[in-house]
Amino acid sequence: MSDASIVGLISDTHGLLRSEALAALRGSDLIIHAGDIGDAEILRQLRAIAPVVAVRGNIDEAGWASHLPMTTVVEAGPAVIYVLHDIGDLDLDPAIADVDIVVSGHSHKPSQSFRSGVLYINPGSAGPRRFKLPVTVARITLSKEPWMVDFIDLLNVDAGAPP
Repeated sequence: MSDASIVGLISDTHGLLRSEALAALRGSDLIIHAGDIGDAEILRQLRAIAPVVAVRGNIDEAGWASHLPMTTVVEAGPAVIYVLHDIGDLDLDPAIADVDIVVSGHSHKPSQSFRSGVLYINPGSAGPRRFKLPVTVARITLSKEPWMVDFIDLLNVDAGAPP
């Protein structure tokens, strides 16, 4: 995936892939699903848009998910991206491991931060709404620096309009 410049980020679908999420991820060169997928059909639908890298979340216990890794590393454009579901399970120092971006899910809270030169992104939850948390996905543009992360609130977009 070394030529990917737009990476769509999604997590915590919990078996629900909204049409708004599909619309928001269109145009991505690569899609990363940070776990708690909930249904193999979600990965099939995402693959219709772009290649997909996915990790297993704590609810992904069915047979279809057994082949999914708990963590993975992917190169996208100029970035090395480490993907896991729960940031609390991070068992390496990304800065020492030459990782540029860490993508995680689990908390359902969209966030981005920099620590020791590493960009940490949680795209939030794209599945069933939980509490009063937003329902979001994210897109990161890697073609120019500084890298731009856009969070897309799926409950406040037109599913037919481009993001």
